[in-house]
Amino acid sequence: MVSPLLAKAASTGREIVNVTPERAGWTHVGFRALRLAAGESDTVETGKRELCLVVLTGTVDVTVDGQTHAKLGMRSSVFDEVSPAAVYVPSGRAVHIRAVGAAEVALCTAPSDANNRQVTVLDPAKMKRSVRGKGTNTRHVCDILPHDDPTAAHLLVVEVLTPASHSSSYPPHKHDQETPPTETLLEETYYHRLNPPQGFAFQRVYTDDRSLDEACAVEDHDVVMVPRGYHPVVAPHGYDLYYLNVMAGPNRFWVFKNDPQHEWMLK
Repeated sequence: MVSPLLAKAASTGREIVNVTPERAGWTHVGFRALRLAAGESDTVETGKRELCLVVLTGTVDVTVDGQTHAKLGMRSSVFDEVSPAAVYVPSGRAVHIRAVGAAEVALCTAPSDANNRQVTVLDPAKMKRSVRGKGTNTRHVCDILPHDDPTAAHLLVVEVLTPASHSSSYPPHKHDQETPPTETLLEETYYHRLNPPQGFAFQRVYTDDRSLDEACAVEDHDVVMVPRGYHPVVAPHGYDLYYLNVMAGPNRFWVFKNDPQHEWMLK
C-alpha cells in the first residue's frame, strides 16, 4: 500500500507530479513539476499565491507582465554542481514558460500577502552553497529562497544533494509547532531525484507519540509530503539522492527541533 504522504510521479506526460494544499490536507505549500520538450510551453496563473519557479534542468524563457527573462537555466542534471536558475513571481500574475530545449521545471507556491512584491530573477551566482554534517551524514545544500531573503512572503525553497550511502535531514528534526524562537510551523514537500534514475531511497515521517509514523520508499520524481513530525532520509549504496524542499507556514522563519532521542550524535 502506498503511503498517503507519498505522491507518485507520472512516468510520461507533461505533468510529473502535482501536490495541491487540498491534496495534502494542509494550508500553505503547493508543488508541481513539469517536463517540457523543446519548444513546448505552459502558462501558470498565480492567483492569490506566490510562486518560485525553479529551472531544474534545461533552459527556458519565462515571460511575466510582458517582460521575457530569456535563456534561464544551464544544468543538464540536478546533480550538476551548479546552482539552479529561479524566478520569484508574486500573486496576480500570468507566467508563460517556454522550453528552449528539453527542460524540467518546478513550480513552488504558497499564499501571498498584501505587500506589493516584485518579480525577481534569483541569481544562481548569489545563492549560498554549503556543506552540512560529517562522515556519512554529509550533504550539499543550495539555498534558493532562504528565510533571510525578503523577496517572498511565505515561501522557502532549498535543494539538497545527498551522496550514496549517506543520510540527510538527520538527526531527525521537525518544525510543526509555532513556538519561536525554539521551533516554527512549516509544511514541507520533498521532490526526490535519483542518480542513476532507476534507484530508490527511503524517507520516514513520524511524531513523538507515533500517531503519525510512515515509511516511504521513494523513486525518481516522487514527492513526500511532511505535514508534521520528524522526516529523515537515507540514500542506499550506489544511488545519489537529490531533493528540492519547499516550505511555508504562517510565518517565514525556519527553526527546527531535533528528535531528542537522536540528538546525542551532535555532541
